[in-house]
Amino acid sequence: MIALLQRVSHASVAVDGACIGAIDAGLLVLLCAERGDTEREADLLLTKLLGYRVFGDAAGKMNRSVADVGGGLLLVPQFTLAADTKSGSRPSFTPAASPQDGLRLFDYMVGQARQRHAVVATGRFGADMKVSLTNDGPVTFWLQVDPK
Repeated sequence: MIALLQRVSHASVAVDGACIGAIDAGLLVLLCAERGDTEREADLLLTKLLGYRVFGDAAGKMNRSVADVGGGLLLVPQFTLAADTKSGSRPSFTPAASPQDGLRLFDYMVGQARQRHAVVATGRFGADMKVSLTNDGPVTFWLQVDPK
């Protein structure tokens, strides 16, 4: 399972011109399930991203997590993160989970995040979304948990 997380001062997602999710300071997380991923990988990835220290402490060092600072989480499904770009000029999405598995794992991750974190907003699986953000830093990290 893949997460591209970006520290933001604000982020939002719109579908058909209507805002369906927004946060102030926190993490915008683009999520992708890969073939072979299960709830195990989703749980490991969620634990990692909730504890990942990307926010500054009093000395300005990245020593605080989104949980430490009480920041928001905006979870957005994005299957294109699994693209195989090694050859040619058109990406292959063979490594991505099937749409059914992707939706199931995204919904699972959202449910678990809402149980473990106070502020969770989402995009919509399968929708044409417009994502807006102000990347704070910029700070962007790629996290990946491979299937066992």
